[in-house]
Amino acid sequence: MTAKSSNTRLLSAEIAESIEQTDQGPDLDAPEWYLNRELTWLEFNRRVLHEAADARNPLLERVKFLAILSSNLDEFFMKRIGGLKQQVGAGVHELSVDGRTPAEQIDACHEMVRDIKIDQRRLGSELKRLLEREGIRICGYSDLNDEQQELISRHYMENIFPLVTPMVMDPAHPFPFVSNLSLNLLVTIQRPDGKGTALARIKVPTGSGVPRFLQVADDAVFVPLEDVIAHNLERLFPGITIERWDLFRVTRNAITERSEEQANDLLELIESELRDRKFAPIVRLEVSRGMPAVHRGMLAAELGLDEAQDVFEVDGLMQKRDLFQIAAIDRPDLHDLPHHPVDNAKIVGAPNIFHLIRRQGPILLQHPYESFATTGHQDDPVPHGGEVPNRRLPHGSRS
Repeated sequence: MTAKSSNTRLLSAEIAESIEQTDQGPDLDAPEWYLNRELTWLEFNRRVLHEAADARNPLLERVKFLAILSSNLDEFFMKRIGGLKQQVGAGVHELSVDGRTPAEQIDACHEMVRDIKIDQRRLGSELKRLLEREGIRICGYSDLNDEQQELISRHYMENIFPLVTPMVMDPAHPFPFVSNLSLNLLVTIQRPDGKGTALARIKVPTGSGVPRFLQVADDAVFVPLEDVIAHNLERLFPGITIERWDLFRVTRNAITERSEEQANDLLELIESELRDRKFAPIVRLEVSRGMPAVHRGMLAAELGLDEAQDVFEVDGLMQKRDLFQIAAIDRPDLHDLPHHPVDNAKIVGAPNIFHLIRRQGPILLQHPYESFATTGHQDDPVPHGGEVPNRRLPHGSRS
């Protein structure tokens, strides 16, 4: 080997080593390259909120998006926050791909949710004003005239009052069970013996045919059910002085899955999961604005929550997911125009879609612009006997 070639090889090695040291490329394990799953899900819901704020959308469609946002946030706390709290409780310290511990993820999520709630409340007030311009009122019981109050009170007493049961909370009565996503009144009353006050919890009986918003006769006037109950509390507590009432709502963890492999009976497994979900730990408490600090702290303590972290104050309408009822009002001028998908030209008139695919290859349908219903109108490939043959799965396989 000549000195020239030896020097060339040495120089090439030095260059290669220098390139390797200066251009190693990005570290794909570095957390700054990754997005957090929970935070990106919340960012998606900012887009839902944007649809509700977009004036180009019909008004009732905007109300629907506001309800979708509220429903999505409920699911987020039940599933995502619930799962993170389980990790914290189990002492898991493993970092997510973006370098956050479970506790840090919860804190970041809570901060973003509070920001979203501020925009949601502001938008809710704006949409309420726009609805009033269109003749649709969502108002309180005290905003009704005497005749309207009489009509709504009579409907309440005849149809809903029998479903309402107050439960007093004091040392002689344990704190009642509060079901997931239920809306509740917390009523402060004077004790009959005059020795201080007591608290009573009333579950607002929405669902099972009872709407959240009661309509006044045939008018487009809607009153939240909890407000009607609150202004008729003397029917529930006759002769008792009522000092105040507030609203609260809880969200429970929905992560209760069990291993199907260890279950002997699938039905028993499902029933067990439903029982576990009903009594699952609470992950969020929502209270109405202005609730006394002592009552707020009492609820947080009884429900096993961190008052500073897990309690969310709601200004205005609570449980906005029920706005789906308002969004369903029959006002075609305030809804999107009906959409009618077209039939794919290749499929129309074809006697059998499977023969068509065999001859022409796969057919791409663009949903929702092209209809999938056409594929269901084809002749089913059933043998001449009229029965579809049963096919046994190999042992150990799962359908």
